[in-house]
Amino acid sequence: MKNFVEELRWRGMIQDIMPETEEHLLEGLRAAYVGIDPTADSLHIGHLVGVMMLRHFQDCGHKPYAVIGGATGMIGDPSGKSAERNLLTKETLAHNIEGIKKQLAKFLDFESTTPNRAELVNNYDWTKDVSFLSFIRDIGKHITVNYMMAKDSVKKRFDPNENTDGMSFTEFSYQLLQGFDYLHLFQEKGVTLQMGGSDQWGNITTGTELIRRKVGGKAYALTCPLITKADGTKFGKSEGGNVWLDPEKTSPYKFYQYWINTSDVDAERYIKIFTMLPKGEIETLIMVHREAPHQRILQSKLAEELTILVHGREELENAIRASQILFGNTTSEDLKKLDSQTLLEIFDGVPQAEISLTDLKKGLDMIGALSAKTGFIKSNSEARRALGENSISVNKEKVTEDYSLSEKDLLNNQFILLQRGKKNYFLIRINN
Repeated sequence: MKNFVEELRWRGMIQDIMPETEEHLLEGLRAAYVGIDPTADSLHIGHLVGVMMLRHFQDCGHKPYAVIGGATGMIGDPSGKSAERNLLTKETLAHNIEGIKKQLAKFLDFESTTPNRAELVNNYDWTKDVSFLSFIRDIGKHITVNYMMAKDSVKKRFDPNENTDGMSFTEFSYQLLQGFDYLHLFQEKGVTLQMGGSDQWGNITTGTELIRRKVGGKAYALTCPLITKADGTKFGKSEGGNVWLDPEKTSPYKFYQYWINTSDVDAERYIKIFTMLPKGEIETLIMVHREAPHQRILQSKLAEELTILVHGREELENAIRASQILFGNTTSEDLKKLDSQTLLEIFDGVPQAEISLTDLKKGLDMIGALSAKTGFIKSNSEARRALGENSISVNKEKVTEDYSLSEKDLLNNQFILLQRGKKNYFLIRINN
């Protein structure tokens, strides 16, 4: 059995750890869990640290539990928040949980018959029949208000310098509910370790304290650092918002681009945290990268590993091909392989114009297509000169003045890509 704590330690994935946790895990097969907030029907890359901790846990021979917060998701965790969140309906939660289940299966083995097969559970299942009176009698009496108020996540919400509106009783009770989860899993599933981000330390240790006080048990806690970016901007966000694992929310191309654009400093950290590559290979990659950072070897490997893991090898190849269209030697055939969404994402910000399908069917001469019909080039004479200089391409293929645009030039039955020189692009969108 591999040393799980040592594996996380060299990867830089431990922020806080309860004493004796490492020894406890080395004694034999153990069970641990990470809670996952079901506020959306997809995970985003901010969830990946917790998911990777579970994957390493299973890889080291232990049994991982992914706990979907079907009950706690109806309340909202105050950790790291300055305001209340919207509460979710049962229907929305059920839909979200179904989406998350499918994504977790890409990281964890739920199907094998081995003792450390991963399990996914929903805390709604063991809380839905618990009455308020029984909860405050059986659980609430073991944890004092003073103990709960001492948690950082609570203190910040009552700090006059934090500009918050305080905290409702609903959110104040969150750490008790999370502690109840740990107690239930400890008693029913033999779970002895809870893991999470460093902002979860207070909630997790409430659980270990509840287990100690109520049943005299010994449970453990481990947290990873909150992931940051070297430039101070928030990890997991792009200009368009969260970077999701669902290809409908974040395309494989944009997912790949997020990782390929990682800074050198961040890439050295992220390749340890977000991939399963062994220590020796990572150390070699970092050494080679430092000798020639302009080649972006680390970023390429990081983007490759994660895109395969989340979307599969075929989507990785599509993303690489798409990435090369702006900057590499690509052909019309490469363009034709792109779906409409990826094509628009690649040429986001490129000037566009609409032309009717009727006009296209009649045939558009290149001078008119470049100037009067689109405005890509200011005048007919300049368009003629550019064509004479052999600097105009249609869908990555050079054309001359006698060429006419027609339906055969359509990409996805909707677009035509014009190009002048190496870097000036223009997208024609066909209006039916």
